[in-house]
Amino acid sequence: MTMTTTAARAGHTNEDFTGAVPTAAVLVDGAGIPGTESVCRHGVAWYAGRLGTSLLSHLSLAPDHGLSTLLAEAIERVTDEHRDTCDVADPISPSAMVAILRLCDGVVEYLVLGDAVLVLERADGAPLVVSDPREVVISEPYRSALEAVAPDNEEHHRLLGDLRANRNQPGGFWVAKDDPRAADEAITGSCPVLGLTGAVLLSNGASRVVDRFRLADWPEVLGVLASSGPAEIIRRVRQAEACHGVEADDATIAYCTGLGGAPARSEGA
Repeated sequence: MTMTTTAARAGHTNEDFTGAVPTAAVLVDGAGIPGTESVCRHGVAWYAGRLGTSLLSHLSLAPDHGLSTLLAEAIERVTDEHRDTCDVADPISPSAMVAILRLCDGVVEYLVLGDAVLVLERADGAPLVVSDPREVVISEPYRSALEAVAPDNEEHHRLLGDLRANRNQPGGFWVAKDDPRAADEAITGSCPVLGLTGAVLLSNGASRVVDRFRLADWPEVLGVLASSGPAEIIRRVRQAEACHGVEADDATIAYCTGLGGAPARSEGA
């Protein structure tokens, strides 16, 4: 398992989390909205870290529970931790996107909630890319309108409010926040571990190497990961952000090898 995470910029708190236990890996991409600190004294990084560590604990202690069930339990547990001190139900309270990978009895199970991405590398054939497109699809009509007005403009705030009204609603997009029922909306699946050579979990700040900047396709990304590691992917993302004048985002990658029983690489970054 190789993991790399970098904050969007120097002095910025990294709101991503990644971690692993012997049979599972977790990536949590914290989502902040301006004003979050006014309703939650803990902040987005706290929420992402608490959710990630709670997931790892549940994955270790309840290996027979489904991934959606474990995510629901983790959301409820973290929400209870700050329910008495923060307005957890407020639309701008901390939330997060989640990716989970688990190996159990020769089967790889996966879960994606929100715009995190999980990729399974197959020895024969194209990689299996697991993503949840709902937020991207719903956000697209708002993108040009938001870019056309200043961030502090009243119209900008109205558009953002309209977009966020789709969050955790039927017909909208779903994230981990205060309602454990959001876990039921996650993209889940499984496949035999036989024939898989690796897997990678990416926050949307890292997956933009493919889905925003088109610097590579997924087979090419997997090749770079095998030869140079996750840090090289993030370096290329940062270079593209600077070149195109795009605001940087926290970027995190967890890269797993040896899924089929070969000795796994043990290193970190």
